[in-house]
Amino acid sequence: MNATEFVDTTVSSRDLVRRLRVGVSDVVPEVMPESVAWHTFIELRRRGDPRAESLFIRALRTLHSRRSLAGVTLPNNDRLPYEHRMVDDPFLADLWKAYKKCIRNQRTGPASQLLRDIEEQIIKS
Repeated sequence: MNATEFVDTTVSSRDLVRRLRVGVSDVVPEVMPESVAWHTFIELRRRGDPRAESLFIRALRTLHSRRSLAGVTLPNNDRLPYEHRMVDDPFLADLWKAYKKCIRNQRTGPASQLLRDIEEQIIKS
């Protein structure tokens, strides 16, 4: 499986932005919605869209809040364990890898700190 299965690179940036705004939890069944958000973020960033960072963080916060609620089920299947390598920033890559591991193991507490660290790192870059 490759990144193009999550994000159609032929669609407009407007459609990708809409995907992050509306939500990514049901875009690709049986795949972590965080992965869909990550791939959409990477594509928007590659295109130079100034909204990419803020929309990505907002989407992650929404997904994280949903995962923290009892009774909400979102896919935990990590079909792309090496997607963290899609960015040039090694620290951001490590943060993303750790965040996904926490989510897979249903450890939303430590994941919330990692989410804050991801946000800080994205703002720095």
